[in-house]
Amino acid sequence: MLSANALAHPVLPRLSLAAPTRLRLPDLFHATDRAADDVLSGRYDHLLPARGVPTDHRWFTRLHSDDELDIWLISWVPGHATELHDHGGSLGALTVLSGSLDEFRWDGEQLRRRRLKAGDQAGFPLGWVHDVVWAPGVAPTGPTISVHAYSPPLTVMSYYEVTAGNTLRKRRTELTDQPEAAR
Repeated sequence: MLSANALAHPVLPRLSLAAPTRLRLPDLFHATDRAADDVLSGRYDHLLPARGVPTDHRWFTRLHSDDELDIWLISWVPGHATELHDHGGSLGALTVLSGSLDEFRWDGEQLRRRRLKAGDQAGFPLGWVHDVVWAPGVAPTGPTISVHAYSPPLTVMSYYEVTAGNTLRKRRTELTDQPEAAR
């Protein structure tokens, strides 16, 4: 169990430990890791597109869903970002299966970038605002594949912009049951 001091960091905004789910980030890391193993072992091959994962647009499919947890397989391709967003009242985590991702997260003062490569995991506590994009890696072509878990399942996402005054401004909020709101 994380203590309040474990989340205290001079660069990161203060995050609440209270969550609308009994699951915690370590549980979501475990869920994405287990699902990643299942994807790599072929357990979910029946959910993959017959012609392979698209290389010209993002693609996703739900691997698991119940009242407490949603797990998604998501592909990422060059030129398609998610936009700066939060996950509403849901915690989130991801495991990168192949390729690389860049996460740009709002730290309360500016956007910070971190590179996630195959095998890396990232967690998204309540209040986490970020954008995720395909990043060139060892093999700079083809989609990056990742597994994401949300608890409780996504119901809403808010989208943001960084203003000229270097503050965060909410642009819109959308109801959704997918890892990216429909447009």
